[in-house]
Amino acid sequence: MRSSAAFVFTQERIVIVITLALFVLFSATLSNFLTAGNILALIQNVSILGILGVAMALAIIGRGIDLSVVATMAVSVAWVLQLSNNGVPIDLAILMGLGLALSIGLANGFLVAYIEIPAIFATLAMGTVAYGFVRSLLLDDNLIYLKGASDTWFEWIGSGQVLGVPNAVLLFGLVALVAHVILRITVAGRFLYAMGDNPVAARSTGVPIRPLILLQYVTSAAIAFIAGVIAATSVDSVETRIARSNLVYDIILVVVIGGVGLSGGKGSIRNVIVGTLMIGVLVNGMTIMNVPYTLQNIIKSLILLGAIIVDSIMNPRDEQTSQQGDI
Repeated sequence: MRSSAAFVFTQERIVIVITLALFVLFSATLSNFLTAGNILALIQNVSILGILGVAMALAIIGRGIDLSVVATMAVSVAWVLQLSNNGVPIDLAILMGLGLALSIGLANGFLVAYIEIPAIFATLAMGTVAYGFVRSLLLDDNLIYLKGASDTWFEWIGSGQVLGVPNAVLLFGLVALVAHVILRITVAGRFLYAMGDNPVAARSTGVPIRPLILLQYVTSAAIAFIAGVIAATSVDSVETRIARSNLVYDIILVVVIGGVGLSGGKGSIRNVIVGTLMIGVLVNGMTIMNVPYTLQNIIKSLILLGAIIVDSIMNPRDEQTSQQGDI
């Protein structure tokens, strides 16, 4: 009985098998896939996506969603670069940019927790407001280059290596490890799962729901800021128009396809890592095959749709979630 249970295929295990199959297929059929340069580029690219996936997973596990995560990342780090270019010390610029990101997260949490706006609408609107406000009042252009902080420790964050391993990969691992420890060991993590599973029952047992929602979105914003710093320092620039791109759907895709339940209270950081690797390998292979960007988006959209259908079957929405209208 115990041996048969060990071979049950969960969604996570199925995704692992698909990822390995794609890796073997691309390695055998694409001459440029299994090269040191391409593998390095692949893991660096998926690292940023994975960090953002961790932020999204924390929101979804707590029965929410954060559609402002990309806008938060873009505008807060773009402001850091502009402040640095204008002569502000880089450490002060980082603190100011982090403060901006945390303010966006705090606004998201307040709208969801105290105004009781469904998270999907609150964070979608907040992302648009943050992009428009910061772009028009604080930034000089959509594309901000890193100038004043070149050749410093700040630039090393995204472009450096430790023992041959890119910093982006190491920081992804660190963020994932810290998030895993918080979810599995701390009281806040247990409360987050309880709130996501059944907020009414969690409240009745003494879980501070509203403060926890605030913490949930502030943490998501902080992680988005970290991802933005890594991305910006790896290419010495930030393109704020990424806030209007389809990146947020890629983030949701890696979270859901890995096995984090959209109904809340289910999933782990390991699911995020598995989903990130699969989408990273798939996108890298399609890019080498010169699959048009539009077709890549269609393929990823179909995969996301399929993942949502599977999730709805495996993790059915309860009556309360349906009434709230949350994803």
